[in-house]
Amino acid sequence: MKITNGSGSELARFAHRIRRTSLDMIARARSSHLGSVYSSAEILAVLYGAVLNVRPALPDWPERDRFVLSKGHAVAGLYAALAHRGFIPMERLSEFYVDGGSLAGHVTHKGVPGVEVSTGSLGHGLALAVGLAGGALRRGASWRVFALLSDGECDEGSVWEAALLAPRLGVHNLTVVVDYNKIQSLGRVEEVVPLEPFVDKWRAFRWETREVDGHDTEALLAALTAPPTPGTPRCLIAHTVKGKGISFMEDRLLWHYRSPQGDELADAVAELDMLGRDE
Repeated sequence: MKITNGSGSELARFAHRIRRTSLDMIARARSSHLGSVYSSAEILAVLYGAVLNVRPALPDWPERDRFVLSKGHAVAGLYAALAHRGFIPMERLSEFYVDGGSLAGHVTHKGVPGVEVSTGSLGHGLALAVGLAGGALRRGASWRVFALLSDGECDEGSVWEAALLAPRLGVHNLTVVVDYNKIQSLGRVEEVVPLEPFVDKWRAFRWETREVDGHDTEALLAALTAPPTPGTPRCLIAHTVKGKGISFMEDRLLWHYRSPQGDELADAVAELDMLGRDE
């Protein structure tokens, strides 16, 4: 997919393609985490469609921006975005989460152009991103670092250790987006480990923090392209809906692990295809 103008409507279409492609991948592999992919589809679309300074034909270009998918279980969405942007062939997506396949069920950088680091164990991605951003500043490099976290992984102490260090390093070249869909693996966030007052916590750790509708591509684009504050890392709390885009999946814990098959898959395909025609 070639992004021509990076408008909100074009990025929304990109998000739709990420949803449609990842649905095929997850259903074919009988894997999971579709709800987590769908809550972050617009975030991935805006990053890969308009924000990240990358070159699909030269994935190791030294001046590229770095992206860390800390919520590594949502990797089907990342692989779909990479394929649509030309980093990997579309036909390679058939290797997702199958025996002998090259695309693992959690993010792997091994042999996958466009992926910087492998993730999967939650709570590690922010530390990696802080290290990358700090290294860039020390070298005087111009590239930036973006990291996508889940809300559930913010239960991890390692997240807050990295969050505490980032302002000390002055990494204004780091932007974190938290996919705040309010459901984690075994229950609603407020029932497992409540995060509120979430924005206040990040601000107390000296991050420039703002809230945004995580499904509004224009709002995301504006927030992600706003000029940084010198010496200050940035955090966007993106309010999203688990399973966004398929009515019977939205805001339901079931779709953290469930794989759509049979009538559920047919209904999901029909609903997404109808939305695609409307666009």
